[in-house]
Amino acid sequence: MQPLLIVLAAAYGAAAGLLVPRPLYRLAVEPEEPWRGACPRGHALTGPARGWLGPARCAGCRDGERDYGTDPVLAAVLTALVCAGLAAAVGARPELAVWLLLVPLGVLLTAVDLAVNRLPDVLTLPMVGGAAALLGAAALLPHSAGSWTRALLGGAVLGGAYLVLFLISPSGMGFGDVKLALTLGVALGWYGWDVLFVGALAGLLLGSCCAVGLVLTRRAGRRTAMAFGPFMILGAGAGLVLGALGAG
Repeated sequence: MQPLLIVLAAAYGAAAGLLVPRPLYRLAVEPEEPWRGACPRGHALTGPARGWLGPARCAGCRDGERDYGTDPVLAAVLTALVCAGLAAAVGARPELAVWLLLVPLGVLLTAVDLAVNRLPDVLTLPMVGGAAALLGAAALLPHSAGSWTRALLGGAVLGGAYLVLFLISPSGMGFGDVKLALTLGVALGWYGWDVLFVGALAGLLLGSCCAVGLVLTRRAGRRTAMAFGPFMILGAGAGLVLGALGAG
């Protein structure tokens, strides 16, 4: 069962990853700009979900000019690897479905934050409610390995901790990071307080080390804005894997 589960998770991740470039192209804009509604050559983006779903290809462009945005193969490979890794660690537990649903959104948020230093509310806010509701459903199923109550408390604790960091240093921590921390806290809290601590600390350490490295190599200054969301997500992913393995 486990090898088949890993293969199915990887296939799902690859398919979901192929859909990342289109919303990435639409969302990767500065805060004062509206979401993109047309391809680089001005053709309106149409399709399912008001043009948000589908491959990053424009039917109105000429052959050879239809593709836009980032390479879909890279997004597909990355998403597939993450989904396969989570499936290997979690196994056939109900919460695996929740993690797999969150992975493409995490990849999308990472790419948007790296592109424009922004974590859009249109992604971060629904993720909080969705993660909480889905884990609540998972807790009712047999063989789940976590606690829904602790997951909710974990979201409040990690979100509150990041809010304090934001209030202390608004220039070093964006409010989008605070909203993202709510979802990551819910996910990490599911497996335990130690998992929450490890996942949160890993994200902070990774981000801090990268910032120090950029300053030391003079590729950034002390006041240079840096995308912190990707490190938060990476740390949380590591925490989930450790938590799932420990629960097994």
